[in-house]
Amino acid sequence: MSTVTAPSTDVERPAYRVTGPRVLRSEWAKLWSLRSTWITLGLGLAFLITFGLIAAAQYTPQPAGSGAGMEREFANATTVSLSLFGLTFAQLALGVLGVLVTAGEYSTGMIRSTLAAVPSRLPVLWAKAAVFGVVALVLGVIGVFVTFLIAGGLVSGTPAAVTLADAGVVRSLLGAGLYLGLVGVLGAALGALLRSVAGGISVLVAVLMLIPGLMSLLPASWQDDVGPYLPSNAGQSMYALTHDSSSLSPAAGLLVFLGWTALALAGAAYRLRRTDA
Repeated sequence: MSTVTAPSTDVERPAYRVTGPRVLRSEWAKLWSLRSTWITLGLGLAFLITFGLIAAAQYTPQPAGSGAGMEREFANATTVSLSLFGLTFAQLALGVLGVLVTAGEYSTGMIRSTLAAVPSRLPVLWAKAAVFGVVALVLGVIGVFVTFLIAGGLVSGTPAAVTLADAGVVRSLLGAGLYLGLVGVLGAALGALLRSVAGGISVLVAVLMLIPGLMSLLPASWQDDVGPYLPSNAGQSMYALTHDSSSLSPAAGLLVFLGWTALALAGAAYRLRRTDA
């Protein structure tokens, strides 16, 4: 008598673990699956290049100390400062997208699924900040170098003309790209900290634009002691071609801006670990 053994129906399934690279790939896929990513990155790049080229095309040499407004800016302009004229608008586009990368999931409720897949939570924040920070950095570096090379042809033969071989030029352009990358990370941190798109964008705009403008209402001693350490002013020190006694050095500006970004990330990490989504 023979015995027929039924085949086992138990199929050994591969064990999947949550790892850093897998979380990064997940966040990379989510970032590029959103139409807002393509639109906002396109706007940021367009702002950076378009306004820089407009400034270069409108440049006319001015005697030092003459004129007002744009003419005064043109008196000390260089190809670097002209090509970075659109940086203010580009930083808003990238910062806003950074807020959307994190706060957008809270507004849609998708963050619950994300945190269910990654129970330890913090890798999600690090992955979002890293992925978008690198994207903003690459876009910023490409944008500033493309603008500089085209603007250089527009102002060739004028007092503003400088080349990549001149002292500090490459450092300034790389600093501008790095600044845009850190602005993206700062926006992502604020979005995760406040969990509100409107709130994150409001704080971002206040930090980068409104508060520096209000510094002019404070006593001169406060402006000299506090002003250079504001995020936007420290960021400007990173990519400025020349510096005076009232501004930070590029290295010091980078450290200060990194400090502000780390502070926002630390607040976001604390809230993510301590409170429910």
